[in-house]
Amino acid sequence: MTTGHVLLLGPPGAGKGTQSARVADSFDIVHITTGDALRARKDMETEFGTPREYMETGELVPDPVVNEIVKAAIDAADGFILDGYPRNREQAAYLDEITELDVVISLEVSREELLLRLTGRRICEDCGTNFHVEFTPPETEDTCDDCGGGLVQREDDSKETVEERLNVFEETTRPVIEHYRSHKSFHEIDGERSPAEVFESITTVLESALPGS
Repeated sequence: MTTGHVLLLGPPGAGKGTQSARVADSFDIVHITTGDALRARKDMETEFGTPREYMETGELVPDPVVNEIVKAAIDAADGFILDGYPRNREQAAYLDEITELDVVISLEVSREELLLRLTGRRICEDCGTNFHVEFTPPETEDTCDDCGGGLVQREDDSKETVEERLNVFEETTRPVIEHYRSHKSFHEIDGERSPAEVFESITTVLESALPGS
C-alpha cells in the first residue's frame, strides 16, 4: 500500500475528479473530495456546528467547518489524494499545518479549452445519460442514444455560469497554486491531452516521488 500524501490542483473542467479516482485505485490510496468528506461526516460536531446545519439550508459550509471535516478524512487515511481542497489561501495554510504533502500536481488547461469542455456537456432529461457535443456526441443531435429522450444543457453548464466559475477560480484558487509552486515536489502537467496521456504523466511523477510505490 502507498502511504503518500498527494494534492491535485486545477480549474473546473481540468479533469481532477477523473484523474484522482484513477490515482486512488492504482496506488491504493483514499480519494478525498470536499463534497464526499462533508456528506460522510455531515453530523460531525465542530466548534461552528455540523455540516448538515449549513447544507440543509443551502448555505456555503464555512471554512472552519470544512477544515475540520477534511482533517478528519486525512487522519483516517494512510495515504490520500486531495481533490478540490484547498480552495483558497486560508485553507492552504491550514492544510500545511495538519499534514505534510509528498507531491503537489497542477493540471494546466487553457480557458478556451475549459469553456469548450464545460459548456459542451449535455444530459438526457429522461434517463440522465451524459453526452458532449464535441467529445461524445449523440448519434442524432439533441437526442439520447439510450432512450430517445431530449438532451439539455444544465444551468451550471451555461456559458455565463461557467465564465463566473472560472473567474472565481482565478481569483481565489489560482493563488493556491502559486502558494505551492515552491513545494519541493511541485509538478505542472499539461491537462489538455487525452485522459490516458495525462494519467501516464501523473503516474510517472508519483512512482518516483511516493514512498512505497
